[in-house]
Amino acid sequence: MSAPQRTRPVHTLTVTRTEWITPHMVRVWAGGPGLAAVPDNGFTDNYVKLLFFPEGRPEGVDVAELRAQGKVVTRTYTIRRREPSELAIDFVYHGDVGLAGPWAASVQPGTEFSFQGPGGAYSPAADADWHLFVGDASAFPAIGAALESLPATAVAIAVLEVQDPADEQKFLTDARLDLRWVPAGTLVSAVEELELPAGSGHAFVHGETYVIRDLRKVLAGVDRLSISGYWRRGMAEPEFQAAKRTDPV
Repeated sequence: MSAPQRTRPVHTLTVTRTEWITPHMVRVWAGGPGLAAVPDNGFTDNYVKLLFFPEGRPEGVDVAELRAQGKVVTRTYTIRRREPSELAIDFVYHGDVGLAGPWAASVQPGTEFSFQGPGGAYSPAADADWHLFVGDASAFPAIGAALESLPATAVAIAVLEVQDPADEQKFLTDARLDLRWVPAGTLVSAVEELELPAGSGHAFVHGETYVIRDLRKVLAGVDRLSISGYWRRGMAEPEFQAAKRTDPV
């Protein structure tokens, strides 16, 4: 008999404020009594599953039961930053398209929301000679968290794709950072043109599935590589998560 699937606990926080990082990225800060129960797993890509209840959330009903009934919609997001009394989650915003982006753009302080997690698997290796970060806007929160965790002795290269120059961000890092913003559609070619440093590297590469598939080939020689698709063009998250199980990248 297989072991029962472990269900991550549900945490509930209260929105304290929001801020626009760029025209297409909004940061939601949240805190409250529930923050102390949210573990810090030590990963810079630590993510949570936000829970949305299209029919409303009934009192006293377990989230796992609601999910089994198809009454919960989840969306996966990275914890961008954590402070003693707040944590921040960044959302890509494309107008009224999607579920989480419009919610983040309009949510008001005092609003409660729930999530499961966090999960995570990556943090920059302390013994790496250099670090490489590659991704589109979906990966900026995890890349930003990683960059800001690096010490002043670290060497980092970041190749980041934006739809518009207005979407370029500032990262508060002590590392010796070579930051390259590239236009949409040029991420693979920009990485192909890199001259990577000598020594042992550690790369974090995430974004659109088929772009990532090409980047996996380009970066096959990197010693340590965290690489996967965060989304797939033309698919909402439920379809994407199902596709990952049969066609992982």
